Amino acid sequence: MSDEPESMLVFDSALRVDGAFMLRAPHVPTTPVVVSVPHAGVATHGFDETISPELDVRCDADLYVDRLYRIGQPEGPEVAFAARLSRFVCDLNRDPDDVSSGAVPEHRTPRNTDGRGFIWAVTTTGIPALSRPLSLEDWRARTALHATYHDALTQALARARDRFGFAILVDGHSMPSRGKVGHKDPGRVRAAIVPGDREGTSCAPALSRLVGEHFASRGYSVAPNDPYKGGFITSHHGRPADNVHAIQIEMRRDLYMNEATYEIDDAGFAKLQQTIADLLTSLRSFHP
Repeated sequence: MSDEPESMLVFDSALRVDGAFMLRAPHVPTTPVVVSVPHAGVATHGFDETISPELDVRCDADLYVDRLYRIGQPEGPEVAFAARLSRFVCDLNRDPDDVSSGAVPEHRTPRNTDGRGFIWAVTTTGIPALSRPLSLEDWRARTALHATYHDALTQALARARDRFGFAILVDGHSMPSRGKVGHKDPGRVRAAIVPGDREGTSCAPALSRLVGEHFASRGYSVAPNDPYKGGFITSHHGRPADNVHAIQIEMRRDLYMNEATYEIDDAGFAKLQQTIADLLTSLRSFHP
């Protein structure tokens, strides 16, 4: 345990931003490992007016991934960040300027073309996600949320590196078992686990090997960087030359839930949750 008082080991209410996030970051970490889960949330409060009333926000959420990592539980990771807000409010794994002209018409340099950037205009099946285009004021409110999350991550990683000489960021996600219409691999059955390290640029190769071998040893098929190489979080925070190592871990949703009904598969969930816990334990003694 940390030398900090117990109050430092609970989620800091000052960082919740009206329930947008769960953030836990003691000033004196006892582990170099920081966990991020940006897409498990389904809350839209405060932003409902711009979200299509027909949209089921669970459709592209990384449902239950925060629970798989036991974020917020006593036995969960010591340093952890998770979004409660839906990615349909804003996508924390995208650059704030990665927007389409249809989503934010007043943005001066829109660069997104598929409608699923920082602001999702459509789902991965092509269903409209917005009730109307966003104004620059709407967009700026969301960029403030993005900044809060990433500033907190940056600080936590800096604390870990200062204490241990390096930091490891594990970015937890889930994915459909098959590529959807809006993906680059529509209809293709995916591997169970996809570790993403931006093609070897966001972390030490030894970390990628450890993650892949860990899941493979538990019977999961593994395909590094295929079809996901890692997003803004890994590219922005992963700086191996500066001793900050970031890896994205995508887990196929049918491993732990029914993708049609969103109901948890108890046996699959328990196995994957334990596998993740064991991985985080092994990372505590890993040196890249």
